[in-house]
Order: sequence, then structure tokens, then C-alpha cells
Amino acid sequence: MVKIVTDTTACLDQEFAKQTGVPVIPQVINFGSESYYEGIDLDIEAFMQRLKTSSELPKTAAPPPELFIEEFKRLVSLGEPIICIHPSAEVSGTVRSATIAAMEFPDADIRVLDTRLIASPLGTLVQLAHQWAKSGVSADEIVARVMEMSRRCRVYFMVDTLEYLARGGRIGNAAALLGGVLQIKPILRLNDGKVDQYERERTHKRAVARLKEIVLEQIPRDGTGYLTVMYSGDKSQGLALASDFRELVGQAEIPVVHVPPAIVTHGGPGILGVGFFVK
Repeated sequence: MVKIVTDTTACLDQEFAKQTGVPVIPQVINFGSESYYEGIDLDIEAFMQRLKTSSELPKTAAPPPELFIEEFKRLVSLGEPIICIHPSAEVSGTVRSATIAAMEFPDADIRVLDTRLIASPLGTLVQLAHQWAKSGVSADEIVARVMEMSRRCRVYFMVDTLEYLARGGRIGNAAALLGGVLQIKPILRLNDGKVDQYERERTHKRAVARLKEIVLEQIPRDGTGYLTVMYSGDKSQGLALASDFRELVGQAEIPVVHVPPAIVTHGGPGILGVGFFVK
């Protein structure tokens, strides 16, 4: 059976790893001189509390290659292909770390994928890849399916402030929104692995309404859109958004996930977003 590896930017917790055997490599969170492995040394609750009280914003770092090497040693011994499914190299160094680690095993079949995505839709691809692997699908076919779906993925989100994206250098083409236009509420998107502006609205309420419209304009109505809702901070907003979509998109269950610390660090504590796949 093909082995799948991912990291915590996929919004899949350690419980998922225990249940499936899929390694979820932790991102690194730095508060000053103190470093933590996301989901292991620092959970979401502790991080959000620390974010509120800290005098300085945290920083992130990709998992060091050593964490991948540790998992690869175990998986390579099983003699099966390994597929690593990770976030866009435009916003994270995870692909680079995994690639460096894979070079330590020149005789192994290790494939590192830059999906150009991040957050919950990345997690959707990991879950599907694991299901396909369990069903006996080949490594070549799993890679082809993951990359084909990644090209059909759409990620739209809102933030309370652009400060975090700006400080972290992740704002991409949305940088034009900084300065004298901070009173507007932009709807951002992940476009070819980078964050840029999609639209702008005058109020938070209108931005949420428009976010719903964008999803309904694009998503398949037969349940194959794999819609997920993402938030940071206020879970009620995420639950309300998922409830509004449930019957409209033909999807019985819509996962609502709190994005992990590595993403909150760059997006801030007021993220509300969606990820889905078009036809």
C-alpha cells in the first residue's frame, strides 16, 4: 500500500495520524527565542491565548528535514512508494524540507508534491489520497489525481486585518490593499499558491454574503465539491457558514476546521474562509 505523508498545514490533527497511520509533520512556531512543534508542544487553544498576550507576533518555520528523515526511515523499510502532500512552496518551505530529506534515500520511491494549496482543501486531498492508497490505487495514479484536483481547487477567505499577512510577507498581490483602504473588507484568494485580492466589500456582513455567493456560483451541486469551512477564533461564524451551505451544495457533512497556528500566525485571529473543488 502506498504511504502518504503530510504536515499540520493540512488542518489534520494528530488523532487523524493515529487512526490512519499517516504522519502529520509539525510546523514550527517561534515566540521570540522559544520554539514549539505545532500540535505537539503547542495546541490551538494555548497558541491563541499566547497570541493575545504576547508583546511580539510569532513567526513560523518549516519542519526541519530531520523530522521527515525520521518518518522516511520507518516508511522506506516497508518497501512501498511514499507520497508527500504539502502546501504551496510560495507560502511555506515544507516542500523544500521534504525534498532535502528524500535525498537521503536515493533508492527509495519518495514523491514530494507541491499542491500550490494550503489549509483544509490540502487536508481533503490527503484524506482522499489515503483512501485511494487503501483501495490499492498506484502511486502514479494517486499523484495524477492529487495534482489534477489541486488545479481545480478554489480557496477564498477573509481576515479581520491585513497586518499579519503583511508582516509575514504572505500578502502577494493583495499588498495594494494596505495603506488608506483598510476600512474595506477584502475577500482574498489563494491564486497559484499566492495570496491576492479577489474582491472588496464595504462591511463584514456584505463580505460574508458575497463569500457565499462566490461559492454557490462555482461549486458543483452534487456533493463532489468537497466543501470545507475554515476559521480562526470565532467558531460560531464557521458553523453558521457551514449550516447555510449544507443543503445548497448537496453535501451532507461540511467539515468546519480551526486553521492551525502556522496559518493563524500569517492570517491573524479572525480568519473565515472556504475551500472547494470545481468541475
